[in-house]
Amino acid sequence: MIDVVALGELLIDFTQSRSNDDSVRRFEQNPGGAPANVLAVLSKFGVKCAFIGKVGNDVFGEFLRNQLLDLSIDCRNLVSDSDYNTTLAFVTLDDKGDRSFSFYRNHGADTRLSAEEIDLELIRECKVFHFGTLSMTHEPSLSATIKAVEYAKSCGKIISFDPNYRALLWENEDSAISAMKLGLMYADIAKLSLEEAQMVTGKTLPEDCLKELLKYKLGFVAITMGPRGCVYATDKYIGAFPEYPVNVVDTTGAGDTFWGTLIFGFINSNANFLEISEEKLSEIVLTANIAAAMSTEKKGAIPSIPEFAKVRAAFEEIKGK
Repeated sequence: MIDVVALGELLIDFTQSRSNDDSVRRFEQNPGGAPANVLAVLSKFGVKCAFIGKVGNDVFGEFLRNQLLDLSIDCRNLVSDSDYNTTLAFVTLDDKGDRSFSFYRNHGADTRLSAEEIDLELIRECKVFHFGTLSMTHEPSLSATIKAVEYAKSCGKIISFDPNYRALLWENEDSAISAMKLGLMYADIAKLSLEEAQMVTGKTLPEDCLKELLKYKLGFVAITMGPRGCVYATDKYIGAFPEYPVNVVDTTGAGDTFWGTLIFGFINSNANFLEISEEKLSEIVLTANIAAAMSTEKKGAIPSIPEFAKVRAAFEEIKGK
């Protein structure tokens, strides 16, 4: 049985690498795409996962498929398209490891997934269905996303949502906000960056954003804030953790590592986020916060996922103080 199914973008991150010549930029090929990154975390931690999406029938698509298969992620519904190329993202880093993106996606293969190409049986078998908004920027992937999430909802699956806002991929900010609000209406659990939370709610302070987000009837919501750590809430509890101290090299995929680790915590402990204790919830979120920080110590999203034993050791050290 599949535990978690994710639908969305799967692409190549060309991440800037160090060069002895400041006039020459060099880039390393890495697998990317937020939904796939979340599954990579879960699969690495022992959760059975499947991915729904589309790549080009090209060397990059083949590379991405092999990367997921190497992680034991079910790729039976990863479609190859001979008419559209795999989406590419070039990621440049500043001296703090923070990212800037450039996308080659005008009719990238990930936007061409159609509703008819979705294997609904995969969704019917799973416990958690995860999606974001980048599959909602264009048709036909928008309609495919809505079909999949509505089917998952009708089957009583836990709906997980992470907007993963990228301004360059939207016609305008209002379109992105509308998609984020639509996603929240379906979601049971959600993770947003502080920027996304502020866009959706119109509030500035993280605590105020949480209160507004809970109006979407979410069972759990978290807001990640980079060097400021994270805040989270249910209708019963609210909490926060500061950033776990590490030597930051590349922040790509840190939010995905946070969310994948958090979903793992729920699944691994058989926790019901509607009935979970405050202590157990705090443990799960702190573990996710540590994993996210550790993922910034290496370049790339999937290659930087830490070993769970290392994350757990850091958690035990913190709790022992």
